[in-house]
Amino acid sequence: MTLVIDSSAALYELVSPDGLEGLADANELVAPALLWSEVVSVLNETRWRGELSDSLAEIALDRLRHGAISRRAHWQLYAEATVLADRLGWARTYDAEFVALARLESAPLYTRDARLARRVASLVDVVGPDDVARSNR
Repeated sequence: MTLVIDSSAALYELVSPDGLEGLADANELVAPALLWSEVVSVLNETRWRGELSDSLAEIALDRLRHGAISRRAHWQLYAEATVLADRLGWARTYDAEFVALARLESAPLYTRDARLARRVASLVDVVGPDDVARSNR
């Protein structure tokens, strides 16, 4: 199954003991190009604040660098994100990119952001960590 993974879910998976491995074995993971900037920024910030060890931040970055998330970046995605942001009353299109990609891919959005999930549940299928398929390793 194709699964659009947002930054909150990617961060959760990247610092978990199994990383993306079990999740990616059972799903085709896709995300807008924005995901990489957001995840790297949060990993750096949490490491800088001492909330994440240097070693776990490095592991998470390595998992992101070599992980099985396919990057999607095309003008149709950005156009759809702009339309969705306007529809949802958002000035910024960041979250809308993940929603737009889920719509364009006809795929569920995997997020840990409860507020985002509530706001977009009428537009796309939204799943959390307990709902996603994982390989049995």
